[in-house]
Amino acid sequence: MAQRRMFSNRITNSARFIKMPLSSQALYFHLGLHADDDGVVEAFSIMRQTGAVEDDLRILVAKGFVSVLNDDLVTYITDWNENNKIRADRKVDSIYKDLLLKIMPTAELKQPKPRADTGKVAGRPMDNQWTAQVRLGKDRLGKDSKPLSGNPDPIPYGEIISYLNQVTGKTFKNVESHKKLIRARWNEKATLDDFKKVIDNKSSEWLGTDMAKYLQPSTLFGNKFDQYLNQTKTVKQKGDSYGGIEF
Repeated sequence: MAQRRMFSNRITNSARFIKMPLSSQALYFHLGLHADDDGVVEAFSIMRQTGAVEDDLRILVAKGFVSVLNDDLVTYITDWNENNKIRADRKVDSIYKDLLLKIMPTAELKQPKPRADTGKVAGRPMDNQWTAQVRLGKDRLGKDSKPLSGNPDPIPYGEIISYLNQVTGKTFKNVESHKKLIRARWNEKATLDDFKKVIDNKSSEWLGTDMAKYLQPSTLFGNKFDQYLNQTKTVKQKGDSYGGIEF
């Protein structure tokens, strides 16, 4: 198996990639570095090594950068062939080749060829990848979690919290109490753009005032979310008073 990996600038410099949280971007690079010659990698072990969380992988799935093949988080990098051009006489088939073709029958896999110097195929795949000992199920992720394979959770919790921190200069964490509020609004058909608009609306109104302390998930993503979403964005004028603003 090749020991060097590459990444296409067309992918990593795209707006779709750059708009992701930095933690999801970092996870993508780590997955690419550890993937086998068919672009398959055991994401669970990489997440444990790097400290990545489940939402980082969910965002990669939702953005179409990876596909999760089973509940053990065996993962395929969808742009693998653009990132890496591996010589057929050096290529080693993935130990998950059959699984990959079963889940993604249209995946373009390069067929190994005999080496020019030895006349032999590079060799059978070596099972040097970690086998996940713990399934990504309810016991580990909590009762509300859903498996990443099949129908991944589409809610971009990390991206929403990251945007809030970026706009307000705060450092809120992607914790369950915040995710619960985001999930409730998402289930009411709110979109990522809606969350960003609420953050923009209230930040333009409250930043630099006594109300700035309420720029937090419990306020912005609570029961008045729709009211904040549909208000006109405030342009602060010198001397404005915010003392009587209802929040």
